[in-house]
Amino acid sequence: MTEWLDDFLFTYENLIHALGVNGLLALSMYCVMALGQLSLGQAAFMGIGAYTGALLTLKLGLPFYVVLPLSAVVPAMVALVIGGPTLRLDGVYLAIATIALGEVLRVFYINLDSVTGGALGLSGIPQKASLPLIYALLVLFVAGFWTIGRTRIGRAMEAMREDEMAAGVMGINLPRYKLGALIVSSMIAGLAGCLSAHSNSFIGPNEYGFETAVSILSFALLGGIGTPVAPVVGAMVLTALPEVLRPLADFRLVINGLIIVLAILFLPRGILPFRLRRAP
Repeated sequence: MTEWLDDFLFTYENLIHALGVNGLLALSMYCVMALGQLSLGQAAFMGIGAYTGALLTLKLGLPFYVVLPLSAVVPAMVALVIGGPTLRLDGVYLAIATIALGEVLRVFYINLDSVTGGALGLSGIPQKASLPLIYALLVLFVAGFWTIGRTRIGRAMEAMREDEMAAGVMGINLPRYKLGALIVSSMIAGLAGCLSAHSNSFIGPNEYGFETAVSILSFALLGGIGTPVAPVVGAMVLTALPEVLRPLADFRLVINGLIIVLAILFLPRGILPFRLRRAP
């Protein structure tokens, strides 16, 4: 039994790492969509966390337990700076603005080749991200969001998602909740980026562009946002799907787009649509 488990982990180690990292990215999307906000900046924040972690490890030689929290702090600082102007937007305009952030950062990574490695990216990153750490963080954030959903903050978030104008009239501080959600979302995405960089030993500027943003959105749309478990399930389904449909791997973006359309048409609340909360 132990030998079989060791063989399984050795064969699918990269996939298992990706399942956990994408689960964290799905939670970062859940954090903003739970308020009814369509932000597509998670890929950009993931890139910030990945480059922060990689540069601190390769250039300064800092230990991983110091690098990991810093990879969450730096994206949070960026989110705090851009949160004011971007969160004044809503709907598709917010989505466009946050996608633009990712494109600006991608060009920045390419042009600052003396630091970021340019178009070639950075390689030789130590593989310090262990499976227990990745899944411990995933369980921790799921439990945290689940607990918050039962509190006054969770009810305020649900009210904003259902009717933002009515929530504001009831006295909910909309800008504070929006900014807080964006910051928490950026921190989770930054952690996911750092864990991904220290799992794959390589990062490049094109890994955090539009395609990644669409993939993260599809995680949440497929799983749903009725409960924090739902987007994680969606992420794991879509992450394992290319392994099942390996001959169609070149059409990953098309498949994700098709899944988004089908989810909107037939599963508007996701595959786990209901809030899994005990009735009073």
